[in-house]
Amino acid sequence: MPTVQFRDSEIQCERGAVLRDVLLAAGESPHNGSADMLNCRGRGTCGTCAVAVEGAVTDRTKREETRLSFPPHHPDSGLRLSCQTRVLGDVTVEKHPGFWGQHVEESERSEDNGTGGGDE
Repeated sequence: MPTVQFRDSEIQCERGAVLRDVLLAAGESPHNGSADMLNCRGRGTCGTCAVAVEGAVTDRTKREETRLSFPPHHPDSGLRLSCQTRVLGDVTVEKHPGFWGQHVEESERSEDNGTGGGDE
């Protein structure tokens, strides 16, 4: 049974469970601030449940690719929509700041796409 690590919680779930549903069932939220109430309820259209995920999950869906290609998201951020992501094994999940969780540190984005980074 996979384990989802989110903030200070370790949550057990069934393989193939939707990440958003796993978090909500455990009393955690993949949303920031008022996005908790103002979201698309898992349809993959609003982008407010974007999270960073490390571990075994499904590939991005077409809907997810489309939504994460438009502002305020950045296509190279590496974020996932928790409502479109299924857990296949143990994962670590991080929610970044911002209404949509889009404020991924620039240095993290630079490392992910190989452009380097540094202090300027």
